[in-house]
Amino acid sequence: MKTVRVLQLGAEDFSNILPISDCAEWYYEPDFSGLPEKDFDVVILDREITASEFDYLIRFSKAYTLFLTDKVSLKKGDLTKKYFIRKMGKRISAENLCILLKEDLPDYFSGSYGEKYVPHNISIAQGYKEVVAWRGFEGVDLEGNFGSELTQIVFWKNNIPIEGNQAIDFWLEYAKDDTIEILLEITMIQFGYGTDPQFQKIWSFSEEELDDIVYIENKSEKLGYIFVSLKAKGNGKLTITALHDRHSRRGKGNFIPGGRRVVTTDREEIFYYFDPGNLTPPLNVYFSGYKTQEGFEGYYMMRGLKQPFLLITESRLEGGGFYLGSEEYENKIEQIIRKHMKKLRFQSSEVILSGLSMGTFGALYYGCRVQPNTILLGKPLASIGNVAENERINRPGGFPTSLDVLHKVCGSLSKKAVDQLNDRFWDAFDCTNWAKTCFVVAYMVEDDYDRTAYEKLQFHLKDAGVRIYGKGLHGRHNDNTSGIVNWFVKQYQEVIESDFNEIRSNRQKQ
Repeated sequence: MKTVRVLQLGAEDFSNILPISDCAEWYYEPDFSGLPEKDFDVVILDREITASEFDYLIRFSKAYTLFLTDKVSLKKGDLTKKYFIRKMGKRISAENLCILLKEDLPDYFSGSYGEKYVPHNISIAQGYKEVVAWRGFEGVDLEGNFGSELTQIVFWKNNIPIEGNQAIDFWLEYAKDDTIEILLEITMIQFGYGTDPQFQKIWSFSEEELDDIVYIENKSEKLGYIFVSLKAKGNGKLTITALHDRHSRRGKGNFIPGGRRVVTTDREEIFYYFDPGNLTPPLNVYFSGYKTQEGFEGYYMMRGLKQPFLLITESRLEGGGFYLGSEEYENKIEQIIRKHMKKLRFQSSEVILSGLSMGTFGALYYGCRVQPNTILLGKPLASIGNVAENERINRPGGFPTSLDVLHKVCGSLSKKAVDQLNDRFWDAFDCTNWAKTCFVVAYMVEDDYDRTAYEKLQFHLKDAGVRIYGKGLHGRHNDNTSGIVNWFVKQYQEVIESDFNEIRSNRQKQ
């Protein structure tokens, strides 16, 4: 069980009068002295806070993890209310406080973990003799007669561990004909009862249950291993795209507390996390880069800017699909951004879109829709068709995901598909009025992914009268990530200071 750091303020120490989960590293501070300068995973207020406490709590507590008891009043203009708003706090009753302390604290563990079962580890059941077609990380197609009874069709090799008292979320990406019925079966195996493994529990999830994330929980203290298989019956076509497993917070958030998820009708996911920061412009939107470990990227970097920020990530293919998708998929990403602009009452001129590597494409592509104040990029990728084409000669085996993206979006790996994928971005870019947007770009001079990205940005912006600032570092795409990131953060700070200082000062006075 992972340790959860808990800070409680109030007249009475709850750990002396209420049952507390064994995971808690408990800090009770009646006079707020001697606290370490480290983040707390949960903060519980049983009294109002003082001016001297406000800055510390803002700095060392996280959004969505603040709880206020009924004793705490929230008056307009009061520091406690400001803290409550900025950390997305929640009121908690005496009954729910007991549940939080005894049962729910483990769900607020620090960090996150998510992954995808490698498609190549899918094994076809021996009894299945029909058509099977593999399409890289896009998935595997099975077509034919699956029988009249639910029978194992595929299973995933390489069982995953589940720790004692741990819960794991599962999400199955698939598509099928209506003539087929499926059932996901998850088995937990444990050792230590003799020489043979023991089957401790089997969970079965129907299609209806698979419409949402399903989760399992190891309620024992012992380490277990998870085996997953898929059963099917009927006749037709079944496509298994991916099976995802993630350390569960049992409804408290996806990946981190407060993390949210939206899903398209094709079962493709988008994740986002919003932190109100100091509630003043700009809203800093950061698109995660390529990540085989699923989750949000850039949390501490963006939080350190102290402004409102929005993290956006995805987990399709191997490490991400460049935020390209169906009209529904792309509209949902735009809606996420605009929803939080509306929540903050910010205009497009009060937004920065940003990203590194794969995330730069998200910033550029959705910049065409949002037209923000600034688009801030590190190692930009714009002509994604060229990125895939470079895999053959310039970068053999370096980034095969680009080939999956090309095939997923265009249905082919041909030169025509390369041009089509490039044009999908540049046509949108050229139809956008960039007159009020500034581009700030750090690029690799010898980039082996998209060497012409910065040059093409300059060319396509030459008649728009916009500002574009660039800094080139020598090396290939992944040769100096630290140099790119350092410059990226510094530019973020300078843009916020130069473009938003006056706006921020005026809003803080209101």
